[in-house]
Amino acid sequence: MRKNSIKYSRMNGEVQREISNIISREIKDPRIHPMTSVVSVEVTPDLKFAKVFVSVLGNDEDKEKTHEGLKSAAPHIRSLLARSLNLRNTPELTFIIDDSIEYGVNMSKKIEDLVKKEGLDRED
Repeated sequence: MRKNSIKYSRMNGEVQREISNIISREIKDPRIHPMTSVVSVEVTPDLKFAKVFVSVLGNDEDKEKTHEGLKSAAPHIRSLLARSLNLRNTPELTFIIDDSIEYGVNMSKKIEDLVKKEGLDRED
């Protein structure tokens, strides 16, 4: 399977959707923050490995605990993924904390503050 094929992107989307459902509904680890979302998934073309990019809405301690919880739950998540998806190989999961959503929110706040400041300066 080529990396830029439609089948490959559909596979990434399907794995992302299933892992997101598993984390939100099946995993009961108290270390995993309730505001955890799967941002994207990159499955290798041979379906042996997958990088799961996860965003956590919280402080650095919450992110670290969630990462540890996901790492320890990875074999269980993989087995649940194997049951829900009919694949020849179920990929080994590697969880990576992604700060892109938090970065976007911070940039939006900075832009809003700048627009408000510029609006006040123009009124004077």
